[in-house]
Amino acid sequence: MFERRLHYHIDWALVAAIFTLCGLGVAMIYSTTSDPTRAASHLWTTQLYAMGLGTIAMLITLSIDYRTFTDKSHWIYIALIGVLIYVMFFGMVQMGARRWIPLKFFNLQPSEFAKIGVALVLAKFYGENRGAPQWTDLAIGGALTLLPVALIYKEPDLGTAVVLLPIYIAIAYLAGMRLRVLGIVFLALVLAAPVAWTFVLRPYQKARVTSFLDPSQDAKGAGYQQIQARITVGSGGLTGKGFRKGTQGQLRFLPVAHNDFIFSVLAEEQGFAGVLVALGLYLFVILRALEAARLAKDRLGSYLVLGVLASFSFQVIYNITMSAGLAPVKGLTLPLMSYGGSSMIATLAGFGLVLNVRMRRFTN
Repeated sequence: MFERRLHYHIDWALVAAIFTLCGLGVAMIYSTTSDPTRAASHLWTTQLYAMGLGTIAMLITLSIDYRTFTDKSHWIYIALIGVLIYVMFFGMVQMGARRWIPLKFFNLQPSEFAKIGVALVLAKFYGENRGAPQWTDLAIGGALTLLPVALIYKEPDLGTAVVLLPIYIAIAYLAGMRLRVLGIVFLALVLAAPVAWTFVLRPYQKARVTSFLDPSQDAKGAGYQQIQARITVGSGGLTGKGFRKGTQGQLRFLPVAHNDFIFSVLAEEQGFAGVLVALGLYLFVILRALEAARLAKDRLGSYLVLGVLASFSFQVIYNITMSAGLAPVKGLTLPLMSYGGSSMIATLAGFGLVLNVRMRRFTN
């Protein structure tokens, strides 16, 4: 449990950067949804509630020794798989996807918490092994990752499913997986791409890829978001149009601006200067987390931090490039800034583990 003297070792700079990004996200959500004539005008207050719950989750994952979480990681993983199976049959359907469990006050999206569950179980599995992982170790770790990936993909939610893969790659590589093995895996994925295109990807997912290559082919359909995202980012200029003065976000030309394209709204309203501030904060968070992995007292802590950081970094990089029109449109939120209660709670809980590892680097 938490010892009073440990709070001296909390990385308050990382905490400040995390909640600054959260506050920036709430401001952008308010800017795009605060019109009282629209049903979504309350979303910024909902995001504040999610921040409160996320802070509680962070305090829990910060207070209890991370080795306690990893010791129980197999039970956490089994519970996670059980909840994902439950969602497949009894989850709430929205926008053609079955991803949520309706609770009294909000809708829970279990796939967001899969990132923590997979990071915990892989950190324990590879942390208990000695020496470089063998093929059997890599296969077992891959199976532990691919099971939730398959369940989340069936919802369908390809974006969140793909985010689990960097966790496995990062932890396995840190554990000693050779680069040639990574190269073989990459080659296998390239060779499997035509099969995935034919039998795995759904028609709307194929349309997103083809529209990315040439959005003008379907400017009012699949390519619409891509085109509007580029216009939104480019219209901000150096200093932006001002808070709540952006045309693309305010006039609803950009779909789901408060969620998938919150970074585009930031670029339009705050310009290149605001983008630099946000990117600087994200870079600071990533570097401080990397330092926590370096300072960890054991391999278990290093693996856990890197697993949490891998999914976070992948999501940040993909969402920002997508918002700039440089990657195919995919339903991936920008962590800490995009609207989404489950995403906020899971992200803050994950960083509670990162702070936990750094804080306990001097303990026995």
